[in-house]
Amino acid sequence: MFNIDQIIVAREKLKGIVHTTHLDYSKTFSDLSHNEVYLKLENLQKTGSFKVRGSYNKLISLSEEELKKGVVAASAGNHAQGVAYSSQMLGIPCTIVMPKGAPLSKVLATKQYGAEVILEGNVFDEALAYALELSDRMGATFIHAFDDDAVIIGQGTVGLEIIDQLPDVDAIICPVGGGGLIAGVAMAVKGKNPDISVYGVQTLACPSMKISLKEKKPVMVEATPTMADGIAVKKPGERTFDIVNELVDDIYCVDEMEIARTMLMLLERNKLLVEGSGASSLAALLYEKVKLKGKKVAAILSGGNVDVNFISRIIERGMVEAGRYAHFTLTLKDKPGQLEKVLSSITDLDANIQHVNLNRIGKHIYPGFAELEISVETKNQEHIEQLHKVLKDKGYNVKIDENNF
Repeated sequence: MFNIDQIIVAREKLKGIVHTTHLDYSKTFSDLSHNEVYLKLENLQKTGSFKVRGSYNKLISLSEEELKKGVVAASAGNHAQGVAYSSQMLGIPCTIVMPKGAPLSKVLATKQYGAEVILEGNVFDEALAYALELSDRMGATFIHAFDDDAVIIGQGTVGLEIIDQLPDVDAIICPVGGGGLIAGVAMAVKGKNPDISVYGVQTLACPSMKISLKEKKPVMVEATPTMADGIAVKKPGERTFDIVNELVDDIYCVDEMEIARTMLMLLERNKLLVEGSGASSLAALLYEKVKLKGKKVAAILSGGNVDVNFISRIIERGMVEAGRYAHFTLTLKDKPGQLEKVLSSITDLDANIQHVNLNRIGKHIYPGFAELEISVETKNQEHIEQLHKVLKDKGYNVKIDENNF
């Protein structure tokens, strides 16, 4: 197993290659969590995530002969861009295998870093299998996303930066997928000060590390769709598991609602675009999964690569989850003035009408009646409930759909 001295050496080698990202104090999140909260802005790192640290450190550990033969990686996201960028900096051949359904923006970004992108397989596991086969055939080095000592060492430089920027930090909260980031951070932080707590956060949709720790070995878990796709790793690494098992204080899980709301708050309050996996660390603090009070806490925002076409959906989902947006239907008599009465009832409660659609034809609409679909911007969940009660008291049969996104 490696040690902190190797992380210190890696940090020197990464100077000028990656950013020393800011550790930003947030009064908003400090007040909400009753802690002193600092955000480690890896969402503003080169390539948009921490992954470039481990990728570059791995590549510079290769021999000249290995570098000439090039590298191969499998990824549908941040790892792809990290490896492609690092390869471009070193001027070596790079092939990235992505599943056929990979977002076009990520495919184009990876190509712009000079990598050859091959779309193979319908899911990531199929792309991975092809990448391993391809690396053998080409004689190229396969760059693992997390289960590699040089990669873990590179990611550990995040921990060293936090210690330098906030020497008296009490706890660090870190997103966990395969475990590369938290393994490196824990090794660096505990090597400097064993009293600093290191906590990991996963999504309930894919709690592989948490379950593996209970089983005392890396296990494969079933996963469900999640907006935190960057940490949706079904089985943690062998190396990362051992380090996490030894050094990490605990692992917690957050759900989709908590992630969505945190993403929206980061965008709205701090003007930070953070992907679901990156927001999970802060979500665990805000929703009291990590039970800390009055402590100096650093939350690692691990990445900010959100598909442009998905940003509006994330905002809408976050607003729905926060009770800031609601869509509902009601039936009213098809007579002059009826629509105006409904709209007036809504605006009188200071709800902002966004969209209105009136249907007179449908299998559930009787002659002489119309179905009104309406979307409104609201203040919170209580405001939605108040709106529902007022309309119901006025005789309308209201059906509110808060999950239409």
